[in-house]
Amino acid sequence: MRASAYHISTLKEAPNDAEIASHQLMMRSGMIRKLAGGIYNYMPLGLRVIRKVENIIRQEMDAAGALELLMPVVQPAELWVESGRWEQYGPELLRIKDRHGRDFVLQPTSEEVITDIARNEIQSWRHLPVNFYHIQTKFRDERRPRFGVMRGREFTMKDAYSFDRDIAGAQKSYQVMFDAYMRIFERLGLTFRAVAADTGSIGGSQSHEFQVIADIGEDLIVYDPHSDYAANIELAPAPCLLRERAAPGVPMQSVATPEATKCEMVAEMLKVPLSHTVKSIVLATEPKDKPAQIWLLMLRGDHELNEIKVGKIAGLNKGFRFATEAEIVEHFGCKPGYLGPVATKQPVRVVADLTVAHMHDFICGANQEGAHLTGVNWVRDLPEPDLVTDLRNVVEGDRAPDGTGTLSIQRGIEVGHVFYLGTKYSEALKATFLDENGKPALMEMGCYGIGVTRIVGAAIEQNHDAKGIVWPRAIAPFEVAICAVGWGKSEAVRKACETLYAELKARGVDVILDDRDQRPGIMFAEWELIGPPVRITVGERSLNDGVVEILGRKQTEAARVSLADSINQTLALLESA
Repeated sequence: MRASAYHISTLKEAPNDAEIASHQLMMRSGMIRKLAGGIYNYMPLGLRVIRKVENIIRQEMDAAGALELLMPVVQPAELWVESGRWEQYGPELLRIKDRHGRDFVLQPTSEEVITDIARNEIQSWRHLPVNFYHIQTKFRDERRPRFGVMRGREFTMKDAYSFDRDIAGAQKSYQVMFDAYMRIFERLGLTFRAVAADTGSIGGSQSHEFQVIADIGEDLIVYDPHSDYAANIELAPAPCLLRERAAPGVPMQSVATPEATKCEMVAEMLKVPLSHTVKSIVLATEPKDKPAQIWLLMLRGDHELNEIKVGKIAGLNKGFRFATEAEIVEHFGCKPGYLGPVATKQPVRVVADLTVAHMHDFICGANQEGAHLTGVNWVRDLPEPDLVTDLRNVVEGDRAPDGTGTLSIQRGIEVGHVFYLGTKYSEALKATFLDENGKPALMEMGCYGIGVTRIVGAAIEQNHDAKGIVWPRAIAPFEVAICAVGWGKSEAVRKACETLYAELKARGVDVILDDRDQRPGIMFAEWELIGPPVRITVGERSLNDGVVEILGRKQTEAARVSLADSINQTLALLESA
């Protein structure tokens, strides 16, 4: 590839709406151009990276025995109604009508379509197991698309779906895909963790996320540095921090706390640790044909509510919302900010976090504006909670679930997810096969997704500096850029560049020859922005000494290498990229 025949269009400044490094650098390097909110044109440079990501994925999926097919972007609504997700999925599902008024969706995922294929194509146990995958455009109508390709509305995803005869077979297929994903992300050259995760809107009973480690990541990853344990914070169990509940030590009394509507403000006003306070969170559920049920959730003041865990509590697992101010006043007798479990105006269902259930002499709202209660104790001052369960996010230093160490937390970007679905979709869509006894049985399913375009953004977030992108070799748009200084003036420069270019191509290196005859400073800055792992500079002055300059993108100083040895030196530098 020659730069004079390639579309290279870089920007000195990123657009104002580019908030994070990957968005800024993809725009500045000319990888993407915005068409609409969350929708981008992938320019030739960006598409080269995407294709390299896809090739690695395809190779590993094929090696794992998966079969590639291609499903449409547009899907009939009937399948989504049949699965129950037409109403459940939410506003991210873009619903459209054709000219006949029939409902369709732009696919955000393909569980319904692949299950329809399976129920029509697979009749016998002899056809199982099978794993189908495709790499296809997806669309999710994000409320607030942002961060470029990290949270766009249109994106490319690889999704795969396994079908098995029984749970044991499905678990085996799950492990095959998990192992394939490990190889994929290792080959991509990314620092990542595989973490246990919640199944979310996809459903199922087991899942792992693959998280690229990056400070900008939206997900918090909890891990034990001394074991294999790792989980998304949504799923990580939080231990009780108190071994047992101590006996009451002081009487309960009401204290004035004017304008102290948060635990942090109360703790500061009363000169006590935040961990002595308890926060009250009020939720509501709406049983069919019954008045709203009000729930009071209690957490220690320095802890945060985990809504995923709340959504798994019996009675709250069918859906909940935060209570309105009117409902709060009706049940507690005061506005939010001073709520507590003692002497509520109307009965509420009290759910205490594990740690709160073991607290004594704690501080909580008095259900009176401008007042809190100190010295509150279970049994003496209020009944035992209706339910004691894990409600909170873990924090740094919590005990690991296996008890061998303490937990650390880091940020990550989710780029892959594997799910064991069981029969969630095969039952809804009646996808059955005839077993060895000729009886119909439901197929056991798994699904496995990788955000192809998201990987590009995540790779940049993890690999960049003040000058631009620092690509891992496997997915760099070009592995080597040959920069010709004085291309139009020097026959010797042209000849040396052509020789290097031909030899690197012959060695299988993805190389571009910059023959645009630009000033060196402009040319170097552009390639530092684009970020190929190696840059070779060929100029007449250095050629007079029989050398060229080779600079690794991660290095600060170029090495002067003899022209004869430059190919070997370049290959060696690429091996470490």
